[in-house]
Amino acid sequence: MSPTVAACQMSVADLAVETNLKTVLERVAGLPDRVDIACFPELTLTGFVPDERAVTAAVSPGGPELERLRRAATDAGTDLVIGFVEDAGDCYNATAYVRATGETVVYRKRHRWAGEQAVLEPGNELVTLETPLGSTGVLTCYDLNFVRDSAALADERVDALLVVGAWPATHAANWRLLIQARALDGVRWAVGTGRTGRRNVADAQTMVYAGQSLIARPDGGVRAALDTAERDLVADLDPTVLERQRSLIDVYDWIGLCALLTTWFTISLERLYVNWRTMLFFCTNWGFRHE
Repeated sequence: MSPTVAACQMSVADLAVETNLKTVLERVAGLPDRVDIACFPELTLTGFVPDERAVTAAVSPGGPELERLRRAATDAGTDLVIGFVEDAGDCYNATAYVRATGETVVYRKRHRWAGEQAVLEPGNELVTLETPLGSTGVLTCYDLNFVRDSAALADERVDALLVVGAWPATHAANWRLLIQARALDGVRWAVGTGRTGRRNVADAQTMVYAGQSLIARPDGGVRAALDTAERDLVADLDPTVLERQRSLIDVYDWIGLCALLTTWFTISLERLYVNWRTMLFFCTNWGFRHE
């Protein structure tokens, strides 16, 4: 049987933890029974503003908010993926994978974007875990831009990426492109769940979010996608699709080939630069002597 995922696209009330938690619990309760994994956007529980108010809103993985999510996951028989500002002494942009059994694994965003750097610490470890999709990696928003992390997860032979995001609407095309690229370059499923709506908080920049949640196939194509509506994108991910694509493109040989081509391209550029400088030197000196 194919596992079923839901990308639960929603707007977020920044700094209003109880409001967001209530929305998440309602959305989980309304999902089809067949959903194995329900993914929510980056920082769903807390929202974010780039100042100390984000720290005030932070929650702990051992706190009552996550405990309510664990109960909801158990009641629904569904694993949950959800983001929040984590209070762990220092604060992090965290994403929790909450199993239906209650076990919780937390990933801390490694690559902070813009205002996050002022108030949040970076994570230092990639996270992989077993899920109904097989071996699975977790990424957060701007992490998508870092190909070395994608390659490291390919080395771990992950079958799927779960990506939570709060991508600006002005760069929505980049979000979609990067989800598809990260699916293709590791030959795996990629589930991207985006925040929609806007941030309207006093003394903070207004932000409009892209939404645009999507599921990319192992060949980089789009399995299903949303626009900006607050909806659930529910899809079955047939494991034979992954098997067929990996039989067509051996992902590990492909990664080696890509590394080889990258090295060749870099060396070629370096040689081109050296040749250009040499030519410029001779042309300049010939012109000087000719005069």
